Amino acid sequence: QVQLVESGGGLVQAGGSLRLSCAASGRTFSRSTMGWFRQAPGKERDFVAAATWSGGSTYYADSVKGRFTISRDNAKNTVYLQMNSLKPEDTAVYYCAAPNRNYYGRAVTLPEYDYWGQGTQVTVSS
Repeated sequence: QVQLVESGGGLVQAGGSLRLSCAASGRTFSRSTMGWFRQAPGKERDFVAAATWSGGSTYYADSVKGRFTISRDNAKNTVYLQMNSLKPEDTAVYYCAAPNRNYYGRAVTLPEYDYWGQGTQVTVSS
């Protein structure tokens, strides 16, 4: 059974930082692009960041470029999201995602992902 488990969310003041982790189990994702999405109350789930299998290529939503950094440790089957200079508009539930196949390319839309974590809440106070 494949599981993605996010951790690291919490309450932080504007300008602060958080580091999210997503630990995968049940299969290895070392040959797949993995991503992060977020969903604010009453809004759709949006793309945040993705990293190809080697971490050599990364992709970001315009709203987080320069502030967030995605990275991965394939030996640990884990992907991370370092979030700096947080803003109140970053408040959302953050989800880790992975495709159900080996995938080496750019994946920035929801349909490209099959496995999802349960999410971790990030709240940024002003």
